[in-house]
Amino acid sequence: MCKLLVLGGGVTGLAAGMVSGAPIYEARAYPGGICSSYYLRPGDTQRLPTAPDDGEAYRFEIGGGHWIFGGDPLVLKFIDDTTPTSDYARISGVWFAEDKTYVPYPLQDHLRCLGPDVAARALQEMARANVGPCRTMKEWLYGCFGPTLCEKFFYPFHDLYTAGLYHRIAPQDAYKSPANLSAAIQGALLEPPAAGYNATFRYPAEGLNVLSRRMAERCDIHYGKEVQGIDIGRKEVHFTDGTVIGYEALLCTLPLNHTLRMAGLSSEAGLPYSSVLVLNVGGVPGPACPRDHWLYHPRTNSGFHRVGFYSNVDNAFIPRSARHSSGRVGFYIERAFEGGKRPSEDELTAYARSAVEELRDWRFLEHAEVVDPTWIDVAYTWADPGSPSPKEAIDALQEHDVFMVGRYARWTFQGIADSIRDGFCAGASLSRKRSSRGQTEAPNMHGPVADNRETIAIP
Repeated sequence: MCKLLVLGGGVTGLAAGMVSGAPIYEARAYPGGICSSYYLRPGDTQRLPTAPDDGEAYRFEIGGGHWIFGGDPLVLKFIDDTTPTSDYARISGVWFAEDKTYVPYPLQDHLRCLGPDVAARALQEMARANVGPCRTMKEWLYGCFGPTLCEKFFYPFHDLYTAGLYHRIAPQDAYKSPANLSAAIQGALLEPPAAGYNATFRYPAEGLNVLSRRMAERCDIHYGKEVQGIDIGRKEVHFTDGTVIGYEALLCTLPLNHTLRMAGLSSEAGLPYSSVLVLNVGGVPGPACPRDHWLYHPRTNSGFHRVGFYSNVDNAFIPRSARHSSGRVGFYIERAFEGGKRPSEDELTAYARSAVEELRDWRFLEHAEVVDPTWIDVAYTWADPGSPSPKEAIDALQEHDVFMVGRYARWTFQGIADSIRDGFCAGASLSRKRSSRGQTEAPNMHGPVADNRETIAIP
């Protein structure tokens, strides 16, 4: 029996395993969870875990760009000591494709870009804003920004971003849409100061996978261990390979809804979430390819809501031979789906063609050399007004010595640095609860699992 057992080898689980020495069980063949990079050669379909020696490959990430923002200074120091990072000042905006209008992010702080009439109406409505108790995100958006900005941007964008859930989920993550009348007035006249939670960010110079891999080297991690069920009565974890491992305390970083189901405690009711399909694309940029790190899109024919440009952050994301010529671009296209409603292979292929063609029409892209889909089942988590809160579910698990830690386990949005911090804190706290008689050594069950996801080749 393990005194303490960690489920999930993402950055939270890795941090917990580092400080506690407890074994980590990870379903995939690599560490990092969605915080993981991989490489694809132009015209190839084989994902590579590390960059080829000749450097002739695109660097992509599972689930799109994961930039490190915010965070405790000590955690940031740990990251920098583990793998050097570079600092960036965010360049992002909103793209209205129908009239080819670009507005810097956050849109409400750059009203002059929408014309004097729209700016005047929006300011009047924001000045009259009365944000009282709001049951839904839609109500909160209207209370903060009024009808003009909601109809032009906030409603259509959040409809895409939440996969249609914004009209019924509770308000949250207000810092993603900062409502500041003084900044809006300033931005209606001249350039305002940068705003938002990710105005600056950092990224590992060698790639995000290097951070995860170096953390994993300091852990007792077992790969290919997918959880089938958790017997909270007997305190056992059952894996799909038939292995059963007992525990005294379980530190779980898996999504809260999945954990509840595997533990047999309750259904997933009251825990709405959206899944995200990310197309990683590498190719030849078009003449209108932006300089932005990412763009938000309120209306698209294909249904995506954001396009991010890896190579605008760092040209190490594109093949080495193209890094001094601007002849290649690497980017990602995000589209949300309501909780686990994954498209079929035929639907995925049709969507990929449509999305790439839309970017060609915008002249963002000239030619795609590779298009590779990644699917994040639990991507953005929400709360359902009137239903039991996520905290109640977390507390119910904790009564059975199952401790939920990290972004998806605690059903809250946070960045990489905060997820690492949570792992450190939880791992240190729970390791002190272990018996002084020592920890029973878990069997070594390292082993690779095949990644059967396929690349879509689009001419």
